[in-house]
Amino acid sequence: MPLDSEIPRVSIGMAVYNGEAFLAQSLEALLKQTYRNFELIICDNCSTDRTQEICRTFAAADSRIHYHRNEANIGAPRNFNLAFSFARGEYFKWSGADDICAPEFIEKCVNVLERHPELALCYPKTVWIDARSQPIQPYDDFLDMPFPSPSRRLKHLLWNIRQCNANFGVVRTSIMRRTKLFQLFPDSDVPFLAEVALHGAFIEYPEPLFFRRVHDLSVRRFPSAQERMVMFDPSKKGKIVFPSWQLFFSYLAAIHRTPLSFAERLRCYFQMNVWLRRWGNKLWSDLVFAGRSLFRKPKGRST
Repeated sequence: MPLDSEIPRVSIGMAVYNGEAFLAQSLEALLKQTYRNFELIICDNCSTDRTQEICRTFAAADSRIHYHRNEANIGAPRNFNLAFSFARGEYFKWSGADDICAPEFIEKCVNVLERHPELALCYPKTVWIDARSQPIQPYDDFLDMPFPSPSRRLKHLLWNIRQCNANFGVVRTSIMRRTKLFQLFPDSDVPFLAEVALHGAFIEYPEPLFFRRVHDLSVRRFPSAQERMVMFDPSKKGKIVFPSWQLFFSYLAAIHRTPLSFAERLRCYFQMNVWLRRWGNKLWSDLVFAGRSLFRKPKGRST
């Protein structure tokens, strides 16, 4: 994936796997951004459809696009993280291969970050769209967190987080490099967002500039978090896993990694009671699932 010598101000990382249905539309929206000083890094997770052909066509027409194709499918989190590893810009934005960004998305978010150095992330309001790009409904993330206290930001995020649309906002690259990015278990984008919040405030730009597509996802083939693990780490197929425990401890590790005062660190640990109140039952579900897996009789074995 050759890179130009001129360093762009913004890096956009697009992770894609078999995205031919909406890929061209997403790329066209990014290339129509009013903010022009960016690079678009596409990491193709060894797609088997027309994704490669579409990407190479766009890359040939615009030198800001850098296309990388993995030799094998490395799982979604690793592919997103790989896209970030190529980033050279001061600011970074992750992009899906099916969503649409309004032309002013990057420009307006970057302008906010430029005016407010205390911010870690700026994201716009979200609208759900369908497979035909028709609006379904606006979606409120409730993650506007201008608070100076890391523990207050963490508490606010844990109470309000549902979808992770803010992950597709514009983030300071220097802060992202201090995090673990996406990890190899379901919903690891949430502790990533929490870790970014520990480093700085979030601002929601008050215009609907992000159009997130709702359509059938492969994740729906997996009824439990334990079974979804194979999407994130294929080596876990057939093994007993504890994704909710991994999720919980990833928050604790993020608090431990972040440079905080002793008192503020303790306050952040205390805020994890919010997570336990909302999702603590999933820890028990992991144990139940593991127990059933241990005592499940192998198929084909006679009684």
